[in-house]
Amino acid sequence: MTSPSVSKTSPEALTLAEVTRIREDFPIFGRQVNGHPLVYLDTAATSQRPLAVLGAMRSFDLQHNGSVHRGAHTLAAESTELFETVRAEVAAFLGADADEVVWTKNATEGLNLIASAFVNASAGRGGPDADIFALHPGDEILITESEHHSNLVPWQEVSAHTGATLRWIPLGDDGELRLDLLDDLLTERTRVVAFAQVSNVLGGIVPVSRIVARAREVGALTVLDVCQSAPHLPLDLHTLGVDFAALSGHKMLGPTGVGCAYGRRELWKAMPPFLTGGSTITTVTMDHTDFIDPPERFEAGTQMTEQVVGLGAAVRYLQQVGMPRIAAWEQMLGTRLAEGVTTIPGVRLLGPSAGRPRTGLVSVDVEGVHAHDVGQLLDAQGIAVRVGHHCAQPVHHRYGVTASTRASTYLYNTPSEVDAFLDALSGVRHYFGVGA
Repeated sequence: MTSPSVSKTSPEALTLAEVTRIREDFPIFGRQVNGHPLVYLDTAATSQRPLAVLGAMRSFDLQHNGSVHRGAHTLAAESTELFETVRAEVAAFLGADADEVVWTKNATEGLNLIASAFVNASAGRGGPDADIFALHPGDEILITESEHHSNLVPWQEVSAHTGATLRWIPLGDDGELRLDLLDDLLTERTRVVAFAQVSNVLGGIVPVSRIVARAREVGALTVLDVCQSAPHLPLDLHTLGVDFAALSGHKMLGPTGVGCAYGRRELWKAMPPFLTGGSTITTVTMDHTDFIDPPERFEAGTQMTEQVVGLGAAVRYLQQVGMPRIAAWEQMLGTRLAEGVTTIPGVRLLGPSAGRPRTGLVSVDVEGVHAHDVGQLLDAQGIAVRVGHHCAQPVHHRYGVTASTRASTYLYNTPSEVDAFLDALSGVRHYFGVGA
C-alpha cells in the first residue's frame, strides 16, 4: 500500500474504524510479544513505519540509488531530484521554504549545528555577517527546566565556550513552565531562547507564540525543538515566527538516521559552517576555501538519500491522513491516559493535570516500584513503554524521582490499547507487594 486508506476531508478526529484501517499499513502490529498482542506505546522514542515508507526506500534502492549532487549519469540525476523534491515536501509540511531546511541525521545533530554557530562566531569565525551569533560574557542564553538533554547540553557547551550565562525557566509544582517569570528571565541581556514545543516527559504543549513574541521584543534568537510536536500537531514555523527548529524523522513514521534543521534564510546565510568537506564548497585551494550557499553549506559528505526518501513518504502519509485529525485523535488518547492514571492509587502523573493541553503522552511514577520493574512487568503483557529518565534528568530531579514510566501514543493507537496499559499499570503495586 502506498498511502493510508483514510481521507483528510474532515476536520474532526479520526474514527476508530479509520485507525483500524491505518493499522493494516503497519505489519508489526500483527505480531505478538510474550504471547500477547503487541501494544506499542513508545512512539515518543521511535515510531513504527508503514508499508508506504518501507516501500519507498526499497524502490529507491532497487531503481534509483546514486550519489546526490555528484555525477552526470541518470541514477545520480534521479537521486538528486528525489532528494531535493523531498526537501521541498518536508519544508511545506513544516510551513517553511525548501532552502530553509538542512538535512541532518537527527534533531540532536541539528541542535548542535545551530549551537555551534554561536561558538564559532564568538571565536571570530565566519566574518562580520556572523556577528549576529557572537556571544560575550554578560550575554544570556535562556532555556527551560523541561528540556531534553539534546537541547540542554549544547547550550551548556556554548556557555562554557563563550562566557555567556545559561538561565532557565523553572517548572512549577503543577508540571507546567513558570511562564509568569518570563518577563524577569527574558531580558535585554538574552541573546538566545531555546525550548521544546512539547516536553518528551511531561507531554504539555508550550505556548510558543508567547515566548517568541517576548524574545522578539529584546532581539533574542529563538530555537524550537519540535521532535515531539511535528509528528503530532499541525505545524507552521513561519507563522510561529521561530528563527530555528529541529526534528528527527524516526519519531514521525520515517527511518532512523535522518532529521532536519530549519532556519530563516538570512540566518543560514550568515552562519559559519558546522561540518566541512565535500559538497560544502565552491572553491578550494591549499590555503583557502569558499563555501557554497545554504542549505548545502551544512550538508557535508555523502548524504543519507535512502532515509530522506523514506522521510518524504512518511510526510506524505501524515498529510494524507491529515495532521489536524491526528492531533484531535491523540488529544483524546492523551486525555484518556491522563485521567486514567490519576485514578490508580499510588501512581503519580508527572506534568500537567488531566484536562490541560497535552499530546498523547504521559509519564508516571509508581510509588514503591522502580520504573524498570514497571516496564518489565508491562512488557511481559505485550505492552511496550519507555522507562528511565528519557534523556531529561533535570525534569525528574525537579519532581523528586530518578526515573519514570512513559506511555506515548500515535495515529495507530486505540482506546483499547490505552485501557490495556491502564489495567496493567493498576496491578503493578499489587504484583510487587507494595501498598495495602
